[in-house]
Amino acid sequence: MTNWIPDPSTLSRPAYLSLAEQFARAIEGGTLPVGTRLMPHRRLADLLGLSVQTVSRAYDELIRRGLIAGEVGRGSFVLGPGAEARQPYLPERSGKTIDLSILKPVVESMHLERLREGFAWLADNLAAPSALSFRPNMVMPHHRAVAADWLARQGIPAEPQGIALTNGATPAITAAVMSVVPPGAGIAAEALTHHTLMPLCTYLGLHLEGIAMDDDGMLPAALHEVARKGAIRAVYLQPNVINPLGRLMPADRRGELVEVARRHDLAIVENDILNVMIPDRAPTLAALAPERTLHICGFTKITVPGMRMAYLHAPPRHATAVANRHLVANWMATPAMADLLSHWVQGGIVSDLAAWQARAMAERHSLAAEVLGRFMPSCHGNSLHLWLPLPEVWSEETFASQARMRGVAVAAGNAFRSSERWRSDAIRISLGSTRADELRSGLSTIAAMLSDIPEVLLPTI
Repeated sequence: MTNWIPDPSTLSRPAYLSLAEQFARAIEGGTLPVGTRLMPHRRLADLLGLSVQTVSRAYDELIRRGLIAGEVGRGSFVLGPGAEARQPYLPERSGKTIDLSILKPVVESMHLERLREGFAWLADNLAAPSALSFRPNMVMPHHRAVAADWLARQGIPAEPQGIALTNGATPAITAAVMSVVPPGAGIAAEALTHHTLMPLCTYLGLHLEGIAMDDDGMLPAALHEVARKGAIRAVYLQPNVINPLGRLMPADRRGELVEVARRHDLAIVENDILNVMIPDRAPTLAALAPERTLHICGFTKITVPGMRMAYLHAPPRHATAVANRHLVANWMATPAMADLLSHWVQGGIVSDLAAWQARAMAERHSLAAEVLGRFMPSCHGNSLHLWLPLPEVWSEETFASQARMRGVAVAAGNAFRSSERWRSDAIRISLGSTRADELRSGLSTIAAMLSDIPEVLLPTI
C-alpha cells in the first residue's frame, strides 16, 4: 500500500474533484505506479481531515476516469493512464502477425458475396420509413414481429413489444444491464465473463460481483450466498458456449441457477449470441424463467461480421425500461440493417449461414486437436475459441508477450477475470480470425512454446 498522500493545503472546492485531480497527477507522473493499492477511504479521510464521503467520491471519480479499480475485499488499485482502453485483442493487425486474439467467425468469399447480394436487395427494396424516419415506432414494428417469430422457433417465448433491435450484442448488453441494475447496485457474473462487462459496470457506477464457478459454469450455492446479502439485483450469464471456457452449461445447472434467481428475485441477463449455431444446446434461461430473463440473440458471430445486429427481448416487467435505456443510448438500430436482417431471417439465410459456421468451427477444432495434441483443451466443438490453461511455468502475461514476439497474438486470460475465484493462468485462442493455414502455423508456434521452458527472446537488432 502506498505511503504517498495528497496535500490537503492545496485542495479547492469541490474538494472531492480537487482530491481526484491530485491522485490523477500522481498516477500520470509515476508517483503512484500501476498496481499500487490506495489507502482505505476512512484512513485517508482521517489523515486529510476530510469526510469519508468526500474521499469516496474522489475514488469514484478516479474509477470513472479508468485510473483505478476497486476490488471487493482487497481495496482500490492503480490501473494507470489509458488503462480503460486496453482490450484482450490487438487494436490493429500488422501484416506479419497471425492474430488469434480477436473473436471472429470463419469467413470466406461467400460471406462477402452474401452481403453484397443483401445490399443489392436493399437498394431495390429500401422502404421510405427506413430511410427517412427518425421515429423508431415507424420503422421497427415489422422487425419486432419477425424477431418474435425467430425467437419462438428457438424455443424462446417472446412478445414483439418486448423486443429491442440493437446494433449488435454490446449495445444489447449495455441496455439490459442499465435496465435491471440501478446506479450504485450490484450485478453478479461468473469469475470468467465477458471482457466488456467489467468496464461497463465501472462506467455505470455498478458493483460487479465475480461468482465462483467450475467447468459447468456458475455455482448456484455461491450465487445464493452473495444474493442473500442483498447486494446484487441481477445475474449475467453466458450458458451457450460463448463464455470464456467455451463450454455448454448443462440443463440441470441452468435450472438450479434459475431457482436461486427466483428465490432472491434477481433479473437474469442471458447472452446467447451463438444460439442456433449450437445444435445440442440446452433450453435457454429465457425458456426456463421467461418472467425475469432478458435474452440477447446476436447475429454477428453466426452470419458475417458486417451484420452488426442483435435482438434483446425483455419480459413485461422490464420491457419499458429496456425501451427507454436503448432509446437514450442508441435511439434505434440502423433501420436499413434491420431491413436486411429481417430479409435474411425470413429467407432462411441466417439459418444457412449459422449451419455453415457450425461446420466450419468443427473443422477448425479438428485442426487444433491435430496441431496441439496433448495440449488441446476441452471446449465445445462449435465454440469460436479455445480456452487453453497454461503449465505452471508460464504466466499468461509472459506467454502472450512472448507469443507476440514470435508473431502470434493471443488474448491473456486476465481480461476475462472478474474475480480471483478463478485464478489459473490461461490464454484464449480464436479459431476463426484467420485462414486455416495461418491458424495451423499459429497453433504450431503455441504448441512449441508449451513444450519449451520460458525464456525471454533476445533482441535481434
